[in-house]
Amino acid sequence: MNEPTITEAFVRFGYLIAAVCFVMALKLMNSPITARKGNWVSIAGMVIALIVTIPLFMTGAWRPADDATFNRNLILMGATVALGTAIGFVSGRRIQMTAMPQMVALLNGLGGGAVALVSTFEFLEAVHMGTAQPPLQGITTILSAIIGSISFSGSMIAFAKLQELLPGRPLGFKGIQFFNLALVFVAVGIALALLVFHASIAPSMLSPLFFMLIAAALILGVTGVLPIGGADMPVVISLLNSFTGLAAGLAGFVLSNNALLIGGGLVGASGLILTLLMCTAMNRSLANVLFGAVGGTVASSGNSAYAGKQAKAYSPDDVAILLSNANNVVIVPGYGMAVAQAQHQVKEMAGKLTAMGIDVKYAVHPVAGRMPGHMNVLLAEADVPYDQLYELEQINPLFPETDVVLVIGANDVVNPAARYDKSSPIYGMPILDVDKARTVVVSKRSMNPGFAGVDNELFLYDNTVMAFGSAKDTVAKISAALDNY
Repeated sequence: MNEPTITEAFVRFGYLIAAVCFVMALKLMNSPITARKGNWVSIAGMVIALIVTIPLFMTGAWRPADDATFNRNLILMGATVALGTAIGFVSGRRIQMTAMPQMVALLNGLGGGAVALVSTFEFLEAVHMGTAQPPLQGITTILSAIIGSISFSGSMIAFAKLQELLPGRPLGFKGIQFFNLALVFVAVGIALALLVFHASIAPSMLSPLFFMLIAAALILGVTGVLPIGGADMPVVISLLNSFTGLAAGLAGFVLSNNALLIGGGLVGASGLILTLLMCTAMNRSLANVLFGAVGGTVASSGNSAYAGKQAKAYSPDDVAILLSNANNVVIVPGYGMAVAQAQHQVKEMAGKLTAMGIDVKYAVHPVAGRMPGHMNVLLAEADVPYDQLYELEQINPLFPETDVVLVIGANDVVNPAARYDKSSPIYGMPILDVDKARTVVVSKRSMNPGFAGVDNELFLYDNTVMAFGSAKDTVAKISAALDNY
């Protein structure tokens, strides 16, 4: 076995350091207190991985023999890195927190697309050289191309739904699941043909077959995500993120890149774990999320006792009186808070309540919003103390002793029908038991249902009052009214 050169040893050591950074970052991101440090550590790991890769282009087998070609490639690489860095920096600075879910979907899709391109070029290079890839490399090339393509097209559809370029409800046509199953068989058939019968296939047919495989995977990504409703987008984004990580890890095998292999494996595994945890939080199987089409039609509340009943509307001044007379208050943030960008007003109002001697807590449902941890990100941006954030299991036993619950833009995650209405698409999903509090105040623009398309009977309960209007304006008015008490 040949000893590695100094350059190769330097690159391998750099990849090892980058992999350690990725592992440390994942550990730090396990807590909101250290999550920002985790981001910086992961950034450092990626920078190290990029820097130590440069010598491979300067020397060794990757350097073209022709100096003109080498200089051209170097200029192209530098230009693309600079362009990507500039676009990423500007987009990251300008993006609104309300648009973060679709940005996550977009960036994840670009990652999957990049992996698919890498696999495509590796396959085409082998075809051009007239040599077959080793079995393991061939399998990983095919798999990374399929999974990366599905992640790319599926993430683009998720982005379009979150950006409201497409309707958030399930879309598709009759028999779409059978169509998807047929696409799976087509993709598997082509993959097996390329792997098993590679030597028997005419060289001129190898590239067209591979592009047919890519096309089938791209279509499968589109038709696989279209039938999924907006209420399930957090799970879909997490799953597609796992796909991209898996594809990147497989590409690490193809390129013999340890950093890509380890980093992709971490993303794939953590994304899958998060997906399963979110399914557990919704009390649904992953298959039901992918094929259940939640959010297709509007369903009425399963409790006929509230049919025809009118909700009670309170003004911000009335809500301020309720809050000022409470001993403890629980705030439940939802997507409406994100849309209105009301997190800073909520933090200001909570600060005034705390100054009045009122105990304030935040109840964060694991699938509130449009991406995993959406509410945590918004509240962290407003510098809400981490010790005031309570998860569902922690806060639910406290609701019966809570004086006032202020629900800001949340809907499905506080719908009592999830406990008993077997016809409801959210039946069995663990919810925040806000209805058990003494008084519930719901800040919403209207009585319209949430993304699951289900009417919420909570709005009609005797202990519930509605504060209609934009969450930002409503909370700001409540906060201003608190100055009088």
